[in-house]
Amino acid sequence: MSAQHQHDTHDHDHSHATACCDHSADQPLVQLGQPETRRDGIQTPIRIMQMDCPTEEALLRKKLGGMAGVAGMDFNLMQRVLTVTHEPKAIETILAAVRSLGFTPEIACDTSAHSEPTPEPVKPWWPLVLAGVAAIGSELAHWAGLPTWVAALLAMAAVLACGITTYKKGWIAIRNGNLNINALMSIAVTGALLLGQWPEAAMVMVLFTIAELIEAKSLDRARHAIRGLMQLAPERATVLQADGTWGEVAAKSVQVDARVRIKPGERIALDGTIVSGRSNINQAPITGESLPVEKAEGDPVFAGTINESGSFEYAVTAAAGDSTLARIIHAVEAAQGARAPTQRFVDRFAQVYTPVVFAMAVAVAVLPPLLLGGDWFDWVYKALVLLVIACPCALVISTPVTIVSGLAAAARQGILVKGGVYLEEGRKLAWLALDKTGTLTHGRPAQTDFVVLNGWNETEVRSLAASLASRSDHPVSRALAEAAKRDGVVLRNVEEFEALPGRGTKGLIDGKRYHLGNHRLIHEQGRCSDELEARLSALEEQGKTVILLTDEQSVHGLFAVADTVKDSSRQAIAELHALGIKTIMLTGDNAHTARAIAAQVGIDEARGDLLPEDKLKAIESKLGKEGAVGMVGDGINDAPALARSDIGFAMGAAGTGTAIETADVALMDDDLRKLPRFVRLSRDTHALLIQNIVLALGIKAVFLVLTLTGAGTMWMAVFADVGASLLVVGNGLRLLRK
Repeated sequence: MSAQHQHDTHDHDHSHATACCDHSADQPLVQLGQPETRRDGIQTPIRIMQMDCPTEEALLRKKLGGMAGVAGMDFNLMQRVLTVTHEPKAIETILAAVRSLGFTPEIACDTSAHSEPTPEPVKPWWPLVLAGVAAIGSELAHWAGLPTWVAALLAMAAVLACGITTYKKGWIAIRNGNLNINALMSIAVTGALLLGQWPEAAMVMVLFTIAELIEAKSLDRARHAIRGLMQLAPERATVLQADGTWGEVAAKSVQVDARVRIKPGERIALDGTIVSGRSNINQAPITGESLPVEKAEGDPVFAGTINESGSFEYAVTAAAGDSTLARIIHAVEAAQGARAPTQRFVDRFAQVYTPVVFAMAVAVAVLPPLLLGGDWFDWVYKALVLLVIACPCALVISTPVTIVSGLAAAARQGILVKGGVYLEEGRKLAWLALDKTGTLTHGRPAQTDFVVLNGWNETEVRSLAASLASRSDHPVSRALAEAAKRDGVVLRNVEEFEALPGRGTKGLIDGKRYHLGNHRLIHEQGRCSDELEARLSALEEQGKTVILLTDEQSVHGLFAVADTVKDSSRQAIAELHALGIKTIMLTGDNAHTARAIAAQVGIDEARGDLLPEDKLKAIESKLGKEGAVGMVGDGINDAPALARSDIGFAMGAAGTGTAIETADVALMDDDLRKLPRFVRLSRDTHALLIQNIVLALGIKAVFLVLTLTGAGTMWMAVFADVGASLLVVGNGLRLLRK
């Protein structure tokens, strides 16, 4: 459900329009932006800047839910976007209904971080200051024993100065049958005024208004966590013009294949491939790598990364709206709209909580005076305090803030999580299956061993072997040639070179014929002694490929080549084991190699000779037994297993649009140590969610008891409500510091 919800909420392409179409309350709809036609109707994203928390969501749900022509609604509170699925002619009616609630809807042509919404007008601060002074004055007048009308006049001034907006929102909510915080606060303050509690009514309204401002600022910090993290690509780029000159132009206007020049210290504006020059590039904003990466001609570069040293030119491979950075922003913002399991539970709980507490408040106001002869004034006052406590804002807002902070913290480390559901479920991982090539290993053979035989000279043997290897394009030969080049081995001229399919190569060097071949070739030549056979078997048991250099009489040397294990893989597997997660390697390589690599890395179980369907069966054999099962692969060859696992992890997703779009979790580089980081972040997120729920409900429960025992006051209840909201928001934001 969550993944579908995520897809439905933000199925918009960044390459479309990049602005919102502003529609004031009196204007007809001028432009529809880029709505998407689906089977169940047209899907239109609407940005509502006043949609700050579940209070507004509940109002909109009730208003639009029963309307003809509305097939569905998806809310992304953190981005303030409501996506409505509707009939073609219903959009005007929907916008009119939204405006009737006091909101200003904007048709969002692009709901991503690249679109600039119409900002809310800045409210003047002086009415709140005036209200605060008047409320304090009312309190002092009451305390000094001045005539009641003085305290009443000052209290009314305070309420009018800062409470009109609350009353307007409260009236709209009551008119639409919704008991949100504005409705509850309006009723409570009005009740306090009618009871003659002038200073308290004024102070409650002022405190509530201040608290709303503080809470809005706190939520903005969470809301812009991704935007602040990811808006790194510069707006302008130095591009080669048609006349051969270089000029600065807007990055969003640069076309694919354009040539861009980068100087040392500059940020890269667009994705591309280096065509000349070389440099060290800090890719932390995309991959989370702490060390700069050396890049040369033919290597990819990403928008938002930092050129540290050299100058180079690159050809643009993606427009600004289609860059890896843009896809990351889009994916994380879409993930924010998908409700995680805890969030869905909290939302359902809140729907029951408020009516129950409201009913309790009515009972407290009426039953004790009627049945027990209690004092009406005291019990109505207690009921008003209960109304303030009845708002579940702190509880409901705690979950999305925590989830969004977790998603942002993951993105900072180069881990792209495609939904809150995966961030929460990561803590349940019991088994993690890993592909071998390119995941645990580097994915390319490298020379690991070299032994000189029969007393030959080491330099001579390496020179002869490298000369033959450099003429072949076989991966094993390339590994020998690269090692020789790295060590400065001198190459010789080879004549009559010939490739021997399935065996190796041969050629004349200085008039003498040499062979560079595998175990089979040595057997065919009859030169495999018992001693040599033992050496070859020992190396092959380690998963290595052995090739040998021979002349017409004897074997001169042997070379072993293997796909080497990354150092980070060993550390990652050790950390996963420390977290209580078992590991299994699934590979198409032979069982010998699989066992050898598994032993080197410390993996619990290894299976070799597997086809993609065999990997799928291996995943299915683990599902539902101990806990969640994850699969780590490249997102293409391992697609069936990745799709079937509880959480699919795609490796090295930077620049790979398919992996970013299809994986549940995309690791932006090839560092497996991101896996234990993800699990730890998932556990931290879950712990904070539980803490926030306990905090919000615990504080409410304490003040509920205090109120019923006569110790609670209205201003204390406001502090409790707002204090709980600020506590849970602040607690959730702690994830951003991890």
